[in-house]
Amino acid sequence: MSGPVGCGLVWQTAAVITVVGEALVDLLISPAGDVEAALGGAPFNTARAGGRLGADVEFVGALSTDRFGTLLAEQLAADGVSTERAPRVVAPTTLAAAELDESGAAAYRFYIDGTSAPALTSVDGGGEVWFTGGLGLVLEPMAASVEAAVDVASASGRLVMVDVNCRPLVVPDRSEYVARVERVVHNSHILKVSDDDLDYLSPGVAPIDAARSLLAAGPSVVLVTAGAAGVHLVTPSAERFVPATPVEVVDTVGAGDTFGAGFLVDWCSGGDVHDLDDIDRLAGAAAFGARVAAVVVGRRGADPPWSAELIDV
Repeated sequence: MSGPVGCGLVWQTAAVITVVGEALVDLLISPAGDVEAALGGAPFNTARAGGRLGADVEFVGALSTDRFGTLLAEQLAADGVSTERAPRVVAPTTLAAAELDESGAAAYRFYIDGTSAPALTSVDGGGEVWFTGGLGLVLEPMAASVEAAVDVASASGRLVMVDVNCRPLVVPDRSEYVARVERVVHNSHILKVSDDDLDYLSPGVAPIDAARSLLAAGPSVVLVTAGAAGVHLVTPSAERFVPATPVEVVDTVGAGDTFGAGFLVDWCSGGDVHDLDDIDRLAGAAAFGARVAAVVVGRRGADPPWSAELIDV
């Protein structure tokens, strides 16, 4: 059963959503230099957002046995996300310093070597729908594990959504990274990229033209997000613009991750997940993702909304 989130009902999906990738701790640094620790990581945020919307979500990513790792696992559980297949490792939790500017936009620096997030060495099984991206396409051995898992998931008939979420400061070799992204994109069905992602992957190319090129590489849908400038949907047969939901921005931490979760939860609640030719249904899912993301940018940190909070959005 599913119900309209705007009516405060729990949004349930028939499909289990498997979210694969990193969980880490964000050190939010204000323009004045104040520092606040917050639980984060792009797939972690996406899993939490999906769980809070009532979807059946599992998180697959390495979690440290240290205090931060325990807090990450406890937060996922509190948000209704299963961590049964998330391995626990002794390496300390990965850290990301998110430097906020006066507008609330975040620039990231990561502390990775010898930490927990890269230590995902295998991904087995999983639900009918897969979601991955971010540092899961960069950090080894996790990146190799994610790529192999996407190959298997796609070949076995699962729906695969990838949020590229480029982090140039972490990429050790751009050409190798872009080649991996291309291979993963080839095996995906829904691809989410921001205008910044496209600028890194295809410098000098207009975002929509770059999105069309990515579409030709394999996926059935490309979602191009541009913050307050909205979302462009590109499919082989149609294109559609979906405006962002107006909101006073506190910061943008977790905005794209939450949009992706909202889109995927709505998509999995509306019918056949493989029917990716329905541009109206795709646009509806993108509009719902924008509503969910608007709540996050209106408050500090990656704090996804529960379904009941969307009544007045």
